[in-house]
Amino acid sequence: MDTFSLRDRVTVVTGACGLLGRQHARALRSAGAHVVAVDLDQVSCRQLAVALGGEVSGPGRVLGVAADVTRKDALHRLLELVLDELHGIDVLVNNAALDDKFESPAVGAHLSRFEHYPLELFRRSLEANVTGTFLPSQVLGTAMAERGRGSIVNIASTYGMVAPDQSIYRRPDGTQTFHKSAAYPVAKGAILSFTRFLAAYWGHRGVRVNAISPGGVENGQEPWFVENYGARTPLRRMARPGELSGALVFLASDASSYMTGANLVVDGGWTAW
Repeated sequence: MDTFSLRDRVTVVTGACGLLGRQHARALRSAGAHVVAVDLDQVSCRQLAVALGGEVSGPGRVLGVAADVTRKDALHRLLELVLDELHGIDVLVNNAALDDKFESPAVGAHLSRFEHYPLELFRRSLEANVTGTFLPSQVLGTAMAERGRGSIVNIASTYGMVAPDQSIYRRPDGTQTFHKSAAYPVAKGAILSFTRFLAAYWGHRGVRVNAISPGGVENGQEPWFVENYGARTPLRRMARPGELSGALVFLASDASSYMTGANLVVDGGWTAW
């Protein structure tokens, strides 16, 4: 079981203040890693660091750092800080993501349909989800490659593998105020392709690159949606936020030392039928 330990490994988690990002940071910390929690807002990053044990010295140190993952200059500053404070990077978790949100149900009902979906939103999704995975991998991953070791874990989605089932967004009265747009599936599909590219490119440098494709995660959704989702899933429910932790620690650690270019699907069987 020692191969699952991340003791004294330096891990960076982007999008760390979101629902899954918090769980990822907590899982890595529990496995003994130093964690650099990265998101856009410094106050939120610092609060997360304190919640995970504070910015203290010794095993399992946690740093909260604000950085825009779509800006190369911000990522170079992040790299400098991590190298100064923790002297290397062992694991990068590309978790930062953007999903569609609309100001009202009426607006969502119109704009979320493919026929009306704004180009601006499509481009914004690609920038956050694809560029926001490419750039951290380029800047921080290069530092790993130069050291000759490391693990990059990209958070993809089942929607990068299969098309959205639009019917699960339909309310009990038959109305539908939201359709899953093309932007998110396109972006997550790109992340899976990028994972394979980078695994092949850096394999000889000792850097492993894998993806996790989670299914839907409980996050206070309306009961009718949770019911619709569960009915479409062999395990008959959505994931709980902490149920990706085992997969993440596995891919980050030496327990998966002969895995690269893989996509680990954690979806309750969503893609099985």
